[in-house]
Amino acid sequence: MEGTKEPTLARNIGLLGLIVYGVGDMVGAGIYGTTGVAAGVMGNAVWLAFLGAMLAAMLTGLSYASIASRYPRAAGAAYVVQRAFGVRYVSYVVGLAVVASGLTSIATGSRVFAGIVGPWFGGVVPVALLAMAYLLVLSLVNFRGITESLWANVVCTVVEVGGLLFVIAVGARFWGTVDYFETPMGVHGEGLTLSLVLSGAVLTFYAFVGFEDLLNLSEETKRPERTMPLGIVGALLVVTLLYITVSITAVSVVPFAQLADVKLGAPTEQIIARAAPWVPPGIFTVITLFAVANTGLMNNIMGSRLLYGMARQGLLPAALGRVHATRRSPHVAIGVLFVVITVLILAGDIAALASATSLLLLTCFLIVNVALLVLQRRPGEARGRFEIPSIVPALGALVCAGLIGSRLATGDWRAPVIAGAILLGITVLFFVTRPRETTV
Repeated sequence: MEGTKEPTLARNIGLLGLIVYGVGDMVGAGIYGTTGVAAGVMGNAVWLAFLGAMLAAMLTGLSYASIASRYPRAAGAAYVVQRAFGVRYVSYVVGLAVVASGLTSIATGSRVFAGIVGPWFGGVVPVALLAMAYLLVLSLVNFRGITESLWANVVCTVVEVGGLLFVIAVGARFWGTVDYFETPMGVHGEGLTLSLVLSGAVLTFYAFVGFEDLLNLSEETKRPERTMPLGIVGALLVVTLLYITVSITAVSVVPFAQLADVKLGAPTEQIIARAAPWVPPGIFTVITLFAVANTGLMNNIMGSRLLYGMARQGLLPAALGRVHATRRSPHVAIGVLFVVITVLILAGDIAALASATSLLLLTCFLIVNVALLVLQRRPGEARGRFEIPSIVPALGALVCAGLIGSRLATGDWRAPVIAGAILLGITVLFFVTRPRETTV
């Protein structure tokens, strides 16, 4: 009977909404700090670091865009890995590893948000309580529906991107006052080498992470086979333009050595102090709150849709795949995320955990690129509206492997060890839950 038909996610996202979502997901409060750190390595040529990072991210971004046109569904990464290799364990690990990266990001952001607003309450309200209140608001917005979530995303994105545009506007008069190829090793390009650019690209690559979250909105996007690829690529290009322009503005206003010196203040503070000293203090603190909230909401949406999609694929308990009849949101998955993130918030400082999950995310990127390669070469496999040459996912996989290698080469084994522990935990969970056979 029609009245007993199970509710599904609502397709309310158009191309513009998807691009705004992607921009809001990638642009965060960390971009200013990233610019300062990268300037210490690249000097005035920091803009090349962002350009190189974009090219590296775009390889995997194009793979995700192609996957979205072929298989437009939530938890698309886990789905394409299952379709390519037919191994439930690998699909399960990929899906939950991506979820884990989102959970640690939300938990970390929750404590950052609470730490900023805590003094507004006289410091008498515990940070954990404020962080949980913040998380509750994010969860309620997510539960309310994708349309309401997108409007919240638009507001936050306008504020945080507006902050970047303001920095560009007040600093534009300084453009052309420095040599944009000068590095800490020399002037007029003498110290500018390919290895230096690659080092800068490694530092700035994570400023582009977030494009992969768009894939999980496939079942809520209008005409996803066409809209998703345009949205992913469009968001990456918009963010790249912002990052390059901001980095050029930063080194034009403040000497790169000063930008990299945290003792002199955050890069934003240094830029505004010189380019617009009339700006009241605290403005960018408010912008930071919007940026943190936006990233938290985007990861909350991503995580809930991933759990929903994996449940629909048979990789997780079926209850996680339920959709609220009125709000058309995956309410069970949202509730489960709230509980897990609350535990992480109460655990305290999880910086090492966040670093480990970012390493796992790179590994997932590598596996997804290889999975697309396998499917491209499989006879009879349906093609999408956005196809890419096999060299693109191949290079994407190599870039991800190189980034993983650069992380391991630092000699700090805390993140890899924690990442291994997370994988062990996911493995135990896999054998305990025993996911049912999936059909792809």
